[in-house]
Amino acid sequence: MARIRPLRALRYDVPDLADVVAPPYDVISNEQRAEYLARSPHNVVHLTLPDSEEQAARDLRAWEDEGVLVRDPEPSTWWLAQDYVGPDGVARRREGFVAALHAEPYASRVILPHERTHDGPKEGRLRLLRATRTQLEPLFFLWDGTIELDGLGEPDIESGGDRLWRLDAEFGGALTEELADAQLLIADGHHRYETTLALGGDPWLLAVIVPTGQEGLTIFPTHRIARSVDGVSGEPIDRPGDALPGPVLYRGGGRYELLGGEGLDPEVVDALHPAGVTYTPERAEAEAAVDRGEAEGAFLLRPPRIEDVWKVAGRGEVMPQKSTFFYPKLTSGLLMLPLD
Repeated sequence: MARIRPLRALRYDVPDLADVVAPPYDVISNEQRAEYLARSPHNVVHLTLPDSEEQAARDLRAWEDEGVLVRDPEPSTWWLAQDYVGPDGVARRREGFVAALHAEPYASRVILPHERTHDGPKEGRLRLLRATRTQLEPLFFLWDGTIELDGLGEPDIESGGDRLWRLDAEFGGALTEELADAQLLIADGHHRYETTLALGGDPWLLAVIVPTGQEGLTIFPTHRIARSVDGVSGEPIDRPGDALPGPVLYRGGGRYELLGGEGLDPEVVDALHPAGVTYTPERAEAEAAVDRGEAEGAFLLRPPRIEDVWKVAGRGEVMPQKSTFFYPKLTSGLLMLPLD
């Protein structure tokens, strides 16, 4: 069973949240990190991408002592709405609820992964979690269900396109009961989930649980830029439109090839073993990297459907890294979960 409970959130008490929030640690470049660090001495990136884990722990304690961060007196469940414009230019709203979730071993089949992980990121996140004893960023989960909330009124927390409402205890209890027999799919945060398991003890994490029965939940593709595409070949085709006919290799100079193979597009490309792969959600950026001579080829992919991801996870299988791009990313710094 999925065990969720309200959380006594640790959150900012500052005049402007925009100065202190940021995207998740794993999508911030070195240049962006410098920008967020300079934006405010209390920006969450000082904690999520610190100079050292020990410094993050010192900053966290100091900010609580100074009243920059305050802990809610009572546990609450929260409702999150994110208004956004996707890479396709369409405006949408994605909604879900925020609670503490008990981390269960994958073998229990309560929490399902769908992507592979790598040891390096997990080692760094584990050191940070041990030092701060705080879940600094939310993890993103999918629940195959539907919830509709009306008449929420003014949000308790608002920053950019994010709005958060504190739910009453009765509704929070109903959610807990509703999810008792549910399976949850990790949409984003596999490394941090496995880090929480590795911490041991009685592991809880900060979860945003998004019902799949809503139009605002979408997956976008993550294209691959490859330094080398030796041995890869496909059927030459004219430049495809936005609706790709399948996974496509762009070689530069207006040359496109349609690739064959079994499985979803990321699996087809992974089986070809391209070298020196980097990732981008922007097709134009992928093609431009090849045209500039920075890569031999760009693999242009179609996004998997949500039901495809569930099928893979339901079979106990995982997809290659960065097979899914759930947009937008969750914002770091709106709520945190102390473990003590």
